[in-house]
Parts: sequence; structure tokens; C-alpha cells
Amino acid sequence: MGRSAIAAALALGLLATGASASGDPAAGKLKAAVCSACHGADGNSIDAIWPKLAGQGAPYQMRQVMAIRSEHGRVNPEAATMVPMVANVSEQDLEDIAAFYATQVPTVEAADPVLAEVGRQLYQAGDPERNIPSCMSCHGPGGRGNRLAAFPQLGGQHAAYSAKQLLAYRDGARTTDAAGMMREIASRLTDADIEAVSEYLSGLHQAGG
Repeated sequence: MGRSAIAAALALGLLATGASASGDPAAGKLKAAVCSACHGADGNSIDAIWPKLAGQGAPYQMRQVMAIRSEHGRVNPEAATMVPMVANVSEQDLEDIAAFYATQVPTVEAADPVLAEVGRQLYQAGDPERNIPSCMSCHGPGGRGNRLAAFPQLGGQHAAYSAKQLLAYRDGARTTDAAGMMREIASRLTDADIEAVSEYLSGLHQAGG
């Protein structure tokens, strides 16, 4: 990943932060009631079809929900089911909901220790021989992401959901990544890489990120 591409991604992420600066978590808690059926009352979804939103940065949430609403950048059945859910919701309501979920604490899953160890090495060190950067460089050692740059929190996310998103980036079905950064990285990942790093993320504790 070149420095210019990373700089561009950071710039786009910084622009995205302004969209959710005025979210009210208290108001969002009430407005998120309808979201709880899929994402859980506190943003920790039970079914891996739906992502955990607890602790996810509000700017990132806003960027994704606006992409879903415009039906641009995310092509899959699950995103399609979200379109009517957010089509007529005001931007302020979306900001409030995002702010609420951002204040919640994500849970972690029980990860397979052998597979997670392989994923840990890729997450923390990448693979220089294949020009794969460490995931940690953008998403932090604890998987908490970078809210300023609108890089998502990954720690504690369902392994199946993380794997599906990495495959979508690799296959070009998802194009919401700034400057194509995730598509470029995912293009170098094997199925085994994706399975391992997703397993590691599911059990990654939120300390130190």
C-alpha cells in the first residue's frame, strides 16, 4: 500500500468525521429501538449475519449507512434489506443512533486458538513478502480502529461477518473503502488468510487499541 494512497484514505476519513459530530447518544438510544431486532439492544448482534455496532466509531457508521441508503458501494442481500430501513430516516436521527452505538461496549467471541494464532501474526505483522501490511497499522493493536480517520473497529466482530466483508472487498462487491485501500489489500489475501484473521478478530480484546 503506497503512502499516497494511505494519505488519501486518511483525508477522506477526516472529511467523513464531520457527518456525525452532532449525534446525541441519549436520543439515539430511543431511536435505535427498531435496530435492536437485528443488531441487539446494545449493538451486540447475536446472529453473525448482522454486524456488531457496539463501540463502532460514529463517522464510520454514518459512512456505511449512507452508502447503503444510496445503494452504492455495498452489493449484498443483507445491505439490500437495510435500504428500506434507512431510506426515510433523517440524517440527524442516523447521527444520534450512530452516537449511541459508539458509546456501547463490544463483546468478544470464543476464538479457535490455533486458527487465531495464525490470524494474530497476519494482523500484527502482515506479510512483507506478499506486500500485505499489518491490519494493526490502521485498526490498532486492540482492534478499536481509528475514529478520526473513520477506520472501523474490528475487535470482537463475528468471524463470519468479518470474513464475508473481506471476501466482498476482494471480489469487488464492496467498494466503500477510501482510495480502494481494502480492495487492494484483500486482493492479496487467500481464503485461509481471511479465515484466520477473522477468527483472531472475533476474540480480540479491546485493551490497548
